[in-house]
Amino acid sequence: MPKRSSRLAGIAGIAASLLLSAACGTGSAGPATVDLGTGPAEAGTVKKDALSGVDMTFVSYGGIYQEGQQKAAIDAFAQESGAKILQDGPTDYAKIKAQVDSSNVTWDVVDTDSIWAQAQCGKLLQPLDYTIIDKSKIPEGLASDCSVPAMQYGMVIVYNKAKFGDNPPKDWKDFFDTAKFPGKRGIPGDPGDSAPGPFEAALIADGVAPDQLYPLDVDRALKKLESIRPNLVFWKTGAVSQQLLESTEVDMAMIWNGRAHAAVKNGAPFDVSFEQWMPIMDSLSVPKNAKNPKASMALINYYLGAQQQAKLTELTSYAPINVDAKPNLDETAQRFLPTKPEVADKALKIDSKWWADHQSEMIEKWSAWLGG
Repeated sequence: MPKRSSRLAGIAGIAASLLLSAACGTGSAGPATVDLGTGPAEAGTVKKDALSGVDMTFVSYGGIYQEGQQKAAIDAFAQESGAKILQDGPTDYAKIKAQVDSSNVTWDVVDTDSIWAQAQCGKLLQPLDYTIIDKSKIPEGLASDCSVPAMQYGMVIVYNKAKFGDNPPKDWKDFFDTAKFPGKRGIPGDPGDSAPGPFEAALIADGVAPDQLYPLDVDRALKKLESIRPNLVFWKTGAVSQQLLESTEVDMAMIWNGRAHAAVKNGAPFDVSFEQWMPIMDSLSVPKNAKNPKASMALINYYLGAQQQAKLTELTSYAPINVDAKPNLDETAQRFLPTKPEVADKALKIDSKWWADHQSEMIEKWSAWLGG
């Protein structure tokens, strides 16, 4: 079972306040019943002091992302609800499995990869209570039985403006064209993790129509990747992908938009193309047999508020999931934002169910190819 901790590993060390939790967490404690009030749920709200005396642990990937989550939503939720919330991380699927298998669940709300969450619904994750969680402001089709999106981002193409000038690579066909666009390419290359990105890009570059991608022809994709292997530089963590841009070790890269934005903010001479970009989202979920599921649902509901989501985007550059969120962003941040209307129709349609059903075998094939 893969760990996705590398995906959103921090640009900077996790804030001191995040280190309050012990490695094992404390789990939920408190009253067996929770009064969250009456009336329909409203995202971004919680009844005052409804969780007074309840201990909770929120788990995510660390760094500026988890700091942003804490500052945008978790701290305010604790203050309003009365809950005491500790932070833990990074997200580790093996730890979730161990907790569920031993019936000793100490994590209450966990930020995970959306594909993993879909695959584990009803297994390691419990169904969400949509009488407590208001999903009306989430774009249609993104909330599932066991998870809601935590934020959105995307796999995009970035390129060195100084090198390519007025004729930069625009799409995945260009990305694989080493004759027209010579130079090194950065792509994700963690042997313990396989996710949407390299396979889809390779197949499109090899002539597969975007609406005919699934089921993925893995052998064909790997053959196409092999054709440019000498030009590839593999990154295993977000921090490394960002450093590849800042050091100009690569001339273009397949990279998460947030890391690209951070690199450009630090002076990297890169620009972005959203042609055929691949939408990705993190998800919030609740482990099976969490000790106080109502409290977990209330935290998720609060996190989904428009104000909370706008602040999260301002702090992290990852796109908001609430359609009413209006983050205040500078021109550079706006340029790298994947939810702006003008790039929505340029996105590839990723079949997350296919990935959920096949991720284990994809990891095996990806790891074998990387080691070949």
